[in-house]
Amino acid sequence: MIDSSPRAWATIDLTALKKNLSQVSRHCPESQIVPVIKANAYGHGVERVALALKGMHRKFAALAVASLDEAMELRTLGISTPILLLSGFRSREEMDLCLNHKIEPVIHSMYQFEIVDKFLQTEILSGVGRVWVKFNSGMNRLGLDKEQALRVYADLHRHPETEVVLMSHLASADDLENPAAVEFTQQQIARFDLLKQQIADSTQGPVQASLAASAGILELPQTHHQFVRPGFMLYGGSPFANRSAEELGLLPVMTLRAKLIAINNVEAGGTIGYGATHRCEQYTRVGIVSIGYADGYPRSAKNGTPVLINTTQGPRRAGLLGRVSMDMIAIDLTSLDTVKIGDEAVLWGDGLPADEVAHYADTIAYELFCKVTKRVDFIYTDE
Repeated sequence: MIDSSPRAWATIDLTALKKNLSQVSRHCPESQIVPVIKANAYGHGVERVALALKGMHRKFAALAVASLDEAMELRTLGISTPILLLSGFRSREEMDLCLNHKIEPVIHSMYQFEIVDKFLQTEILSGVGRVWVKFNSGMNRLGLDKEQALRVYADLHRHPETEVVLMSHLASADDLENPAAVEFTQQQIARFDLLKQQIADSTQGPVQASLAASAGILELPQTHHQFVRPGFMLYGGSPFANRSAEELGLLPVMTLRAKLIAINNVEAGGTIGYGATHRCEQYTRVGIVSIGYADGYPRSAKNGTPVLINTTQGPRRAGLLGRVSMDMIAIDLTSLDTVKIGDEAVLWGDGLPADEVAHYADTIAYELFCKVTKRVDFIYTDE
């Protein structure tokens, strides 16, 4: 009988996603939430994630994406929630799409403001409830300088039919055990707060603002303001190098699994895989797992990268041996006598934090999630 089960699959736990979102509410009870679902919901599947969020019986301020294509995909899925377009528009045509589809653009450069300003000479921004003005508080990626932000905010604020939100992004809030990072973060916060106060003084009214992403939500209450933008934490990852997701009360949403498809006995002196980069110092029982870099498992993973094998006697840890191949990896089963062909291997997720695997691969869990390829079957669960 042919085995029709997948060779590699990712289980996406939508219940865990919702529980992680509840942590945002716990940390920021007074803030409106803008879940970030860019990059195919960080590799988790934007359609199912967006629909799961839509069904939570709560109103989000918006859903955030990185590109206009991502925004339009949500509209084709029937998602009517406002969409925050983090990159903003690049042309008058893209601005018109935003107006026509309830997409809230970010103004981060003066060329964008010039497009809006020219439009506002004859029209009103009737299709957009909010426009976000991005201030470069020190990250030096996207954003207006202080004088530009003051001007843009003031000009947009003169149009009563348009809500304006001041925003920025913290560069080092994920490294708060590093004194230099702490100092830099505090400088960014101070610059943002000063600009916010200057705008309030000039407009003689309250200023709505957004500064906190996942790290700020979890550790910097002074950054919460009216809107918060949770991203990585929604998917069960820790934004901090030295604090696990479990410590933060976050649950893994993606669990990547594959099958143990062979077990070989290799004598002392034998080598494993391409380039013979691993030489066995002793007799080694080697397991072959049906996943590789063509599935999104990182080729940069080093010897010893943990893999969890689910056996009849419970989960057991093994370590990677040799180079990652396109379709397979080798693991050390020498001390695991109960493991057998057909057992399930967890590459990251339930029982094996993605952050830990990422450390062995000299990367971050964000990249692990985003690089899972279409060869992997996605299975969604929602209790």
